[in-house]
Amino acid sequence: MAASATPEEVWTALPLALQDAFDHSRARHVAAVLRCDDRGCGSGLGDASDETLVGFHVARTDPPRELALEGRHRFSRYRLTFEIEPRGAGSRIRAVTHAEFPGLRGRLYRALVVGSGGHRIMTRKVLRSIARRAERAHAHRTVEEEK
Repeated sequence: MAASATPEEVWTALPLALQDAFDHSRARHVAAVLRCDDRGCGSGLGDASDETLVGFHVARTDPPRELALEGRHRFSRYRLTFEIEPRGAGSRIRAVTHAEFPGLRGRLYRALVVGSGGHRIMTRKVLRSIARRAERAHAHRTVEEEK
């Protein structure tokens, strides 16, 4: 997904968009039902390994280029990596996912979440939210610089 914002602006927007997407009562309920290891008990999404979000913990950061999140629940082990690259005057944001779905229950869960297209819809929604937040910050900064 392209954004007309710098990689630094995208990096700043990333944790806020992820908190909006995953840190709410419905997500916490789903995490409890799935028995997620990470239920958002950290202080947010900094660069420390103890930072968590509902369903994820920070596995690696390389500001402003990469944020890797990992998680696990009773049907899956997964990694969600956000990659940010400079692209002309803006940035390109990608979400790369890797997951294992062990056993019959894991395969059934995969069919439900991935096979239904729900995973793709949610990932694109998060990417659009990151881009919108970064572009608003960029527009605000540009207006301030013109004053």
